[in-house]
Amino acid sequence: MPRRSQFISNAIHIEKAVCNFAGTLSPLNARKLWEKFEHCLSEDFMKIPDISTDETRYKVLEQINNFLESMGRDINSYALVPYLLNFNDLNKSTRDTIAETRITVLESDLQKIDLLNNDQKTAFDIITHAVFQKKHGCFFVDGPGGTGKTFLYRALLAEARSKGFIALATASCGVAASILPGGRTAHSRFNIPLDTTKNKNCRISKQSSSAELLQKASLIIWDEAPMINKGSIEAVDRLLQDLMDSNALFGSKVIVFGGDFRQVLPVVPKGTKSEFIDASIVNSYIWPHLHKLQLTENMRARDDPEFIEYLLRVGNGTEPTVNNDCIQIPPSMLIRYTNDEDSIKQLTTTVFPDLSIFSHHDFSAVNRAILTTKNEFVDQINQQLIHDMPGCIQEYISRDKCIEDSDQTIMEDFINALTPNGFPPHKLILKPNTPIMLLRNIDPPQGLCNGTRLICKSLKSNVIYATISCGEFTGKEVFLHRICFRIENDPESPVSFERIQFPIRPCFAMTINKAQGQTLDFVGIYLREPVFSHGQLYVAMSRAKNKSSIKILIKPAIFSTGEDSITHNVVYREVLDLANE
Repeated sequence: MPRRSQFISNAIHIEKAVCNFAGTLSPLNARKLWEKFEHCLSEDFMKIPDISTDETRYKVLEQINNFLESMGRDINSYALVPYLLNFNDLNKSTRDTIAETRITVLESDLQKIDLLNNDQKTAFDIITHAVFQKKHGCFFVDGPGGTGKTFLYRALLAEARSKGFIALATASCGVAASILPGGRTAHSRFNIPLDTTKNKNCRISKQSSSAELLQKASLIIWDEAPMINKGSIEAVDRLLQDLMDSNALFGSKVIVFGGDFRQVLPVVPKGTKSEFIDASIVNSYIWPHLHKLQLTENMRARDDPEFIEYLLRVGNGTEPTVNNDCIQIPPSMLIRYTNDEDSIKQLTTTVFPDLSIFSHHDFSAVNRAILTTKNEFVDQINQQLIHDMPGCIQEYISRDKCIEDSDQTIMEDFINALTPNGFPPHKLILKPNTPIMLLRNIDPPQGLCNGTRLICKSLKSNVIYATISCGEFTGKEVFLHRICFRIENDPESPVSFERIQFPIRPCFAMTINKAQGQTLDFVGIYLREPVFSHGQLYVAMSRAKNKSSIKILIKPAIFSTGEDSITHNVVYREVLDLANE
């Protein structure tokens, strides 16, 4: 366990903390933060013989700029000093490129090439031919869960990287990105605006290291593409055309999208069915130009073919309905409802029979989760499991502030009770060894992406020491600090405010949408209310490998029949039809 002095004296950690926090502040407040920590950040450089104060400041600011650039930000926008900063270090532009070329190519990933089935091998050959012959190619790898999309991606990345090509791995969600070597979320990699209806362009300067990396990339893989708004994909098309000075689709890059249209669609706040469908990539000008590659052989079906066939019927909307889009859940997958307290207890102990295992550095324990439809139900399950977990509780209370100062006194209690999408709670309750999930892209090159799962090992007042528990960076020790979350002029929030809190929440339970992109060893599904959007039930159930590793609890009061074995299944067949055209 690191000593407190190690946290405090590590200038790199302090520098990243300052960068992350400054990135959420106004220029005036960011400048005050810089003035407060400049001396601390300069200590390592001050040890260099004959270095001047100006040279020291330049080097510190350059390091801050490098980190901000990795997050798609520009140091000059924060006005830390009263003059324009221009870093002319010739090595700076190659920083991101060098980081990519240093990604380890595992022998096990290279061996996957010889293990590809016929569909995978066909896709592999077509894509690698385009890469190695430097031909333009835009592809979509389509296949349900278990057909080996990730297996194929890892083989493609290993083949390209082993031959000296730069291959970028991205995904629409952090969980999916974390299981690809060198994976980053698409929003982090391309700096996609959060709302592409207001800002249609990615914020990457042509002179930045990120731009140089994209220019040099020979292959881009983008997993879970169906769950991201078509506007984001179109923004990346415009970005690559600009960077490559080409009017060809994606600037003539070889880009491979992948996913399963039976899964959830892009989120459209308060959207109608037609708006959800319209936001899909199948309704983009890009879709007709993608070469479709189908994966049909389900590798998981060998263990439990009946379960896989059932999942496909659920995903395709062809499972027989009882009434009004309700389907019958097989008895073997059910936890029968008796009452709220006893039934939830049975679900939690089935999924997590031994909570003490999290203190044993057993990361396999994290590969279990309870999935549900809404954050309020997630919080209910997480609070119950934290209560049951051994250890002492540590509470972290956020500092909430209305953006309009005049409202502060009246609104403080009100905003404390709000938890907008993507925000941590006002009161964050943890115990040592609690599994947690990151809610922001903090340091993507080091594995700290939105959706990264960790186990918190030490809980201090101003820092949380944690270990990454999934993906390429499993076992990596990190520290987390509070950052500023801000919501302003958003129709989803009744008031504009900012919250300073640790960017995490417990993840014994998570929303169904947050779980997309991962396969779990054991899945619990808590349907206190039925699913409400396309693909949610399919996503929840298909996180399991077989019917013996899934348990579903349905609260029957939500159905007029009173049955605890039927639930709604929402499928927009129009999307599936468009995807198959």
